[in-house]
Amino acid sequence: MTGQGAGSKGASRKSAAGGDAEWWRGAVIYQIYPRSFYDASGDGLGDLAGITEKLNHIASLGVDAIWVSPFYKSPMRDFGYDVADYRAVDPLFGTLDDFQQLLGRAHGLGLKVLIDLVLSHTSDEHPWFLESRQSRDNPRAEWYVWADPKPDGTVPNNWLSIFGGSAWAWEPRRRQYYLHNFLTCQPDLNLHSMAVQDQLLSEAAFWLDLGVDGFRLDAVNFCSHDRQLRDNPPLKPGERPTDGVQLDNPYAYQRHLYDKTQPETIDFLKRLRALTDRYEARTTMGEVSGDDSLRIAADYTSGGDRLNMAYTFNLLTSDFSAAHLRDVVAEMESVAGDGWPCWAFSNHDVIRAPSRWAQNADGSAEQAEDNDFARLLMALLLSLRGSVCLYQGEELGLVEAEVPFERLQDPYGKAFWPEFKGRDGCRTPMPWNGSADHAGFSTAEPWLPVDPRHLERAVDRQDHVPGSLLNAYRAFLRWRRRQPALRWGTLRFLETEDPLLAFYRRCPEQQVFAAFNLGGKPASLALAEPGGITPLDGHGFTASWENGRLTLPRYGAFFARADFAKQPDFAQQAENADTKQEETGKGIEGG
Repeated sequence: MTGQGAGSKGASRKSAAGGDAEWWRGAVIYQIYPRSFYDASGDGLGDLAGITEKLNHIASLGVDAIWVSPFYKSPMRDFGYDVADYRAVDPLFGTLDDFQQLLGRAHGLGLKVLIDLVLSHTSDEHPWFLESRQSRDNPRAEWYVWADPKPDGTVPNNWLSIFGGSAWAWEPRRRQYYLHNFLTCQPDLNLHSMAVQDQLLSEAAFWLDLGVDGFRLDAVNFCSHDRQLRDNPPLKPGERPTDGVQLDNPYAYQRHLYDKTQPETIDFLKRLRALTDRYEARTTMGEVSGDDSLRIAADYTSGGDRLNMAYTFNLLTSDFSAAHLRDVVAEMESVAGDGWPCWAFSNHDVIRAPSRWAQNADGSAEQAEDNDFARLLMALLLSLRGSVCLYQGEELGLVEAEVPFERLQDPYGKAFWPEFKGRDGCRTPMPWNGSADHAGFSTAEPWLPVDPRHLERAVDRQDHVPGSLLNAYRAFLRWRRRQPALRWGTLRFLETEDPLLAFYRRCPEQQVFAAFNLGGKPASLALAEPGGITPLDGHGFTASWENGRLTLPRYGAFFARADFAKQPDFAQQAENADTKQEETGKGIEGG
């Protein structure tokens, strides 16, 4: 066996399970992309009233919270991630009153509400930037990252934008360049300025005062840059980027040592955490990318005074194998300390997991639409140690939509077509009714087309079908809620070979053994110490367990109670961990 999970991994199980202040530990968070969730106004774009109208669907899944992607006032050149006013709702999505109704309805259904907070940059139409760009001596002159040109007029250094080209844009009024890690219209804020930090904390407090339960922090490790503006070094021969950036993008040719992930970011995160801790039961979840993103996520969530949790792109890449999944999770376990991870297989920035991983599992083009494969991904994601983000439509088994070039909206896709088609394929409208125009998303032509393959997976086609993927999600989430080991327990892997993945989860009330077959053919696993393994019911999976040999069907999963007194290796680990808990007053059982 490989050992993960030993040692102090966060708060005690009592605080994780019993205290509402830590509701986020082991929580399942449903991500909503507002433009594509439901259109209540009939203009072809989803809106806040539409989210409110469909909250019953989300509550029926049994998740703990929703995360709503940006709905702030914005020119929408990056669909809300270019904020022009942090305190205003863009009229496309409704009004502030619409948001407050959404918040009240969600809380009435027992759902926490997280909103996106974009701290690293704004829109170039934000009043702060409009003032900053006017001169070098105005009150907000230093609120953004400005730099003089080199003597020959060229850009200050070799930093690149994720969306292609230099990360610097010229401003003739100041005769300086400004930094933009994303689109040219998304200038980077200068968080080395305490005035900027104070203002951003004030923006966050506005929403906390309204009653939001926390924030998902976009591109959080982009919040500070190297003051000396040193060049990033190139990747060494054979090195591959870990940012989830495609190799045809020049951004993938550098090690991003200086344009992001600077030590000063942690100081700001401490200030943000101090703010959220002044409110009851609030949480923060950071999006982290980088050349060592798992360690960055661990640093950003350790110590109890930074972020509550963070997720990376390590499981949002095209790599799909038991070995890769085990390596990523094992590395996170080894560096996490008392930090807390959050895992996701899909979101609004990447190809949907069934399509992304089908190409790599057994080479079958049909695999992406295989419900057994989607059910396997569900069970695996919801069994890892940490919190979980589900992306809208994941519960329906939606595959990546085909969007023709003439319908593309994403500037990222337009820039890198045809090698990279952008992010529109995972952002198409949620299918509510398989027989209605536009899949019941809107009465008008949607901003992105509905993929015909999504019609048969619409909510109404699965809602009352006992064997549907949607109902498998509902059943599994209900079952998981009754398994404390899967929500807060430690994790320890067994040594297995592809396509098998197996691990133990442990907390004082329960010990669980879980195994997964990531392949398209049946596979078997023999336990050296089979004693104390008793199959669990109610999770929706079937497997053969006899005389210490487990046989899993294609894309199968198995869950059992485990008596670790009869598993010597794990029993010794548990004894050591419990001794450490008594000595330190902190338990591994909370994570």
